[in-house]
Amino acid sequence: MSHHHDHTTGNIKTAFFLNLIFTLIEIVGGILTNSMAIISDALHDLGDSLSLGLSWFLQKYSKKGHNNAFTFGYKRFSLLAALINSVVLIVGSIFIFTEAIPRLFNPVSPNAGGMIMLAILGVLVNGAAVFKLRGGESMNAKVMTWHLLEDVLGWVAVLIVSIILLFKEIPILDPLLSIGITLYILYNVVINFKKTMSLFLEAVPEGIDFASLKKKIEQIQLVHSIHHTHLWSLDGEHHAFSTHVVVPKNTTRDEVCTIKEQIKGILGDIHLDHVTIEVEYEDEECSVLELTHH
Repeated sequence: MSHHHDHTTGNIKTAFFLNLIFTLIEIVGGILTNSMAIISDALHDLGDSLSLGLSWFLQKYSKKGHNNAFTFGYKRFSLLAALINSVVLIVGSIFIFTEAIPRLFNPVSPNAGGMIMLAILGVLVNGAAVFKLRGGESMNAKVMTWHLLEDVLGWVAVLIVSIILLFKEIPILDPLLSIGITLYILYNVVINFKKTMSLFLEAVPEGIDFASLKKKIEQIQLVHSIHHTHLWSLDGEHHAFSTHVVVPKNTTRDEVCTIKEQIKGILGDIHLDHVTIEVEYEDEECSVLELTHH
């Protein structure tokens, strides 16, 4: 297991450096070829480089368990990484728009030959990164593989446009492609940003019917009622659940154990890392309510 983990970490590290070096080449190349489409793709790859770098860092961090400072462990660091990445891409996208939109009205002919060379290099570099990450078991590796595949398709689009520009003088194609790439980036960023903020605000994980879950628990024999029931996610993959279950005052220990097992059975389809079930008797005052009143 450790060998596989190290192999995955090594692959993410290789893909990160490949992407970062090429992003720097792209930025210089975009300026030299006077192509906003290249610079837009450089922004996309910069976002990927950030994601890969943070994924590499977090992949190593994920070996660490919980401690006295981080009692749930370090899983939420990935949310922080996603938030930083989103902010960088949003700021970068605004910059691209401010540069590309004026070019729609005053098109500037880019260096089509240079664009072709960079596009071919882009397909090869991102293709190599995909090859390195393919078959990765971790969520980080799987997500980044798909993201880099999107980059390959983006560079194919740049290659097609640059070939057209090589034979036909249609300079407006460059800012149009730039705006198209940037809109695509922003679309994905907004979706991921909403998901990230939802997790930060501890919303119920996607695809889980919380009302139905509570109803099933309340229908368990001897369960009088439930309260302070919470379901949240640590990072989008690993979830936590807690509830207070009220039972009749004459409920035996064995019956309480049976109730707990039935609740765990109901929660079985959810990937839960932490489950807390507090049992209270009908004539017992809830400790949380007491604290709230004070």
